[in-house]
Amino acid sequence: MDTHIYLDYNATTPLRPEIRAAMIDSFDLYGNASSMHASGRAARVRVEDSRRALAELIGAKPGEIIFTSGGSESNNTVFKTMGSLMTRGERNEIITTAIEHPCVLNSAENLRSLGYTVSFLPVDGDGKLDMGALKKALSKKTLLVSVMMANNEIGTVQDIPAIASLAKAAGSLVHTDAVQAVGKIPVDVNALGVDYLTMSCHKIYGPKGIGALYVRKGSPLFPLIHGGHQEDGFRAGTYNNQGILGFGAAARLAGESLAEYALEMGRLRTRLRDGLLAAVPRIKVNGHPRDVLPNTLNVSFPGAEGEAILLSLDLAGIEVSTGSACASGSLEPSHVLLAIGAGPELAHGSIRFSLGWGITHEAIDYVIKTLPPIIARLRAMSTLT
Repeated sequence: MDTHIYLDYNATTPLRPEIRAAMIDSFDLYGNASSMHASGRAARVRVEDSRRALAELIGAKPGEIIFTSGGSESNNTVFKTMGSLMTRGERNEIITTAIEHPCVLNSAENLRSLGYTVSFLPVDGDGKLDMGALKKALSKKTLLVSVMMANNEIGTVQDIPAIASLAKAAGSLVHTDAVQAVGKIPVDVNALGVDYLTMSCHKIYGPKGIGALYVRKGSPLFPLIHGGHQEDGFRAGTYNNQGILGFGAAARLAGESLAEYALEMGRLRTRLRDGLLAAVPRIKVNGHPRDVLPNTLNVSFPGAEGEAILLSLDLAGIEVSTGSACASGSLEPSHVLLAIGAGPELAHGSIRFSLGWGITHEAIDYVIKTLPPIIARLRAMSTLT
């Protein structure tokens, strides 16, 4: 049997069998959840069950959950809302960081192109937000502080409660892109102190094309998509029954297995990290040593080019990433790695291993055995060594 080891779970995850079964069971649930007849009411009941499951996962109220098509739409909705608010009041400044997901960075850049003030704050060498820079940037003109909870490339987890506390003291709204955090580490919107939180189903073993936005009661929100009355008028469009039911099943599974997930992924990550450090000379582990997602390991291999490493591993049946999936196809080095001071050479020679359910210790050992000769061969061919 051919080897196939998938280590790109931060890009997307396979459907867990339980979620697949729940979705197959929902295929006959064809009623429009906005309709008042029996078929529509049956669909609506299941949609609201999923909403409650998602709310429970993050400590929210069901009425604070708005279903969207995914993380990018949720993030765009928040930033488009800020654009609408800035035309109505004195607050016209946005604060975010240099290591956000492209949909946040580009949304912020769009507001800046329209004349609004946007600050992209630096992070330290571990990927943590410079809190001194945040304090300095905050003012009575700050409308929104948006900081991702966990980075998709290096796994660093930010101190969102501390960030939110500073932002709230300045009278700012707070948003966090928690796409990589929800279902992997504990997330409680009340403990975090945020007004908006972004989630995506396909990162937690559910279907693609469905996401959600948490909006704290009373926080302003303007629709990104106008049309019907769905989601209390905040997100028009026929309900995606199958996607929403899949999200509900994924949320319930994630909540039930959160502690087990953290323990098992932590063991696998430690095994991979220590094995690579022992087997491959001159490598650097990127990200915070402690405040990091339990499933994410980003490693730089000086003297070897990341894409060549990826393709060589792929030929050996191991699938990894050179950065975020949204940046694939780009020849530019990772903006995240550049922001933590890695430099172009290290950034170009970095691999992200993101682990998930189904990965075994034997699979990790195979990676540790397979990678060293690949790095040695590539370094021997490189003009950088």
